[in-house]
Amino acid sequence: MNDWNSELYLKFKKERTQPSVDLINRITCENPKKIIDIGCGPGNSTNALKNRYPNAYIIGVDNSVNMIEKAESEYPDIDFKLFDASRDFDLIIDKFDIVFSNACIQWIPNHQKLLKNMFNILKSGGSMAVQVPLSRKQPVKKVFSAVSKSDKWNRKLNQISTDIDKNTLLSEEYFDILSDLTDDFYIWETMYFHRMPSHQSIVDWYRATGLKPYLDILKDDEKIEFEKDVLEGIKKICPTQKNGEIIFRFPRLFFIANKL
Repeated sequence: MNDWNSELYLKFKKERTQPSVDLINRITCENPKKIIDIGCGPGNSTNALKNRYPNAYIIGVDNSVNMIEKAESEYPDIDFKLFDASRDFDLIIDKFDIVFSNACIQWIPNHQKLLKNMFNILKSGGSMAVQVPLSRKQPVKKVFSAVSKSDKWNRKLNQISTDIDKNTLLSEEYFDILSDLTDDFYIWETMYFHRMPSHQSIVDWYRATGLKPYLDILKDDEKIEFEKDVLEGIKKICPTQKNGEIIFRFPRLFFIANKL
């Protein structure tokens, strides 16, 4: 994929940051000294960690140059570094009290290996805290799939629709992975009801994330047309509320595993 766009991502900064705050508030690790935020994006989740643990050394890592540059400009008091979580764990020699990842691992293959690598860089007594969007349970994601499989777009986009969510596992599968790593873990789901001013706002939300794999392979005029078709599909499944707003339902899976 092309590099990420931090400005688009941060258009809904408050809504995107809230799950990381909710995850941080469930971490029980006391007085952590070193924390790593894997897939830090533009640094909003890393800054939430800094607010919660002002005395800890915190580093945010991401494989996007655009995201790291944005994070460094927004939060100059936090360290950020380029890092590819699919292959670079052998380069990490430190151990951390908290290994954190908010809405990142869905883009990385082989979660059994990935979570083991993340858990291995924990200190004894440390916590691995992860949040991952539940793409298969997102009604809007079904619109993307349906549009991409239509006669109009099938030739160009059908392969994307079948591959885009392949990395994310079922909740039961994550449970089994965590149980192999430790006896001290817990896992939960939350459905967020984001208040959106319009159906177009939902398209704008996904333009930086879930729509990106589709848009990356389309020409400029095709991007506009594809987004129009997605918008019409979203209108059919997301009714307008009495006050004119749209409820954007977004399910997320959380888990925390503590190293004994």
